[in-house]
Amino acid sequence: ALPNIGNRNGPTDLEARLGTRYTSDTLARLMRRYPRTCFVWLMGADNLGQIHRWQRWHGIFQTVPVAVFDRPPYRIRMLAAPAAQAYRRWRVAASGARGLAGRRAPAWAFCASRLDPLSSTEIRRKLEAEVVAEPGLPSHLEAGEQQARNVL
Repeated sequence: ALPNIGNRNGPTDLEARLGTRYTSDTLARLMRRYPRTCFVWLMGADNLGQIHRWQRWHGIFQTVPVAVFDRPPYRIRMLAAPAAQAYRRWRVAASGARGLAGRRAPAWAFCASRLDPLSSTEIRRKLEAEVVAEPGLPSHLEAGEQQARNVL
């Protein structure tokens, strides 16, 4: 079984428990610990525009498939981002995004979705303001989570 890596309302101590500092190292450790689990890194298009500034960012793309979700106003700009250009050869068509979990890295897909103008900071503030009864999400996030499940 996968570890309980926290609730949906805040950060976790996963890196501390795994003894890692960078996302690429955390993913590599998880892959070694759970070799039969198919991981996919999920991120917004805004992060694709700046992930090239992360420590060992290539390690993320080399370790797990990546699903990039549309975020306003990043739809067009993200295709010119350094990470998108560096891995353009391994981009999977949107129609193939559902199969990312079964692909070997590097592989990534851009997943268009219903755009929500809220920033992640605003979403976190709303989450903090709402009382969430597990296992569900606040109503304004349920649709987005369902879209991610439908794509992947």
